[in-house]
Amino acid sequence: MTAGERSAKARVAIDLGGSSVKIGVLDQDGSVLLRDEFVVTGEPADLDRAADLAGQLIKESGVPVDGAGVALPGVVDRAAGQLIRAHDKYGYLGDRDLRAWGATALGVPTMIENDARAALLGEVTYGCARGATDAVIMTLGTGIGTAALIDGTLLRGRHDHAGILGGHQTVDLSGIPCNCGNLGCSEAEASTWSLPLHLARHPQRDASALARIERPGLAVLFAAAEDDAAAADLRTRFLTVWGAALVSLCHAYDPEVVIVSGGVLRARDRVLPPLTDYVHEHLWSSAHRPELITPDRPEDSVLRGLAALAAAQTATESNPVPPTAARKR
Repeated sequence: MTAGERSAKARVAIDLGGSSVKIGVLDQDGSVLLRDEFVVTGEPADLDRAADLAGQLIKESGVPVDGAGVALPGVVDRAAGQLIRAHDKYGYLGDRDLRAWGATALGVPTMIENDARAALLGEVTYGCARGATDAVIMTLGTGIGTAALIDGTLLRGRHDHAGILGGHQTVDLSGIPCNCGNLGCSEAEASTWSLPLHLARHPQRDASALARIERPGLAVLFAAAEDDAAAADLRTRFLTVWGAALVSLCHAYDPEVVIVSGGVLRARDRVLPPLTDYVHEHLWSSAHRPELITPDRPEDSVLRGLAALAAAQTATESNPVPPTAARKR
């Protein structure tokens, strides 16, 4: 496809993730024209590198860009353009206004959003849940990210905390302390960062193949052999925790559909069927049993959502969900 065949305008999206920074230039239909990424170092130079790489991609695309979006792994203050609850690798952002940064570094109006909200919007606008007006997402990775869409509007709340703290619901009163300060959060009980803690205290850890991996991840856990006792126990535990968290999200937001995403879904057949069974079995008797689905391109969910928000910001700030996301499936 040549530049002349593409849409007249494009958007640049920057996903400041827990382990990598992903950058894309997207057409107005949500197609990723160009994308690249680099490993996060946790240093201020990451932001400079993101700006340089975004500039290169914009130039290579040959398409005029009229807006930008930046996603952050934490609580954001959209009005101030700031990350107000810093991920440890983005503590250097402090009280920096990323809208102002984007306007200067990228040369276009820039908005910011929590990464899970952006991922949800990307999927209901352009992806696996396209057209859904009531949906929740759970992203399983370094931590657990969640977000909710109700009647076509992203749930944010008075202080921008609503919907995104589903990974910090207590699921075990005897559980381990979470890095958020709470006790027994679903994220503390079943995420990549907590996996080594659970593995270290497992009675059969010496026999586990996972024990020989310096930094085990969820994908490794679910790919481990069935005769690996530690892996089998932890898989069951993690699925139960995720299921309990999803039941609470469904009780709170009554979604039409539930999106489950993250690298662990590479083992989709080991994750989605038992998770669906758990959720449907434990929901309130009269509650809707939502379909659990996974994105076709989970690596692009956040980028797609940022592009949708960037496109909508010039139209309205009160309800940034584009018309394509406001149709019933």
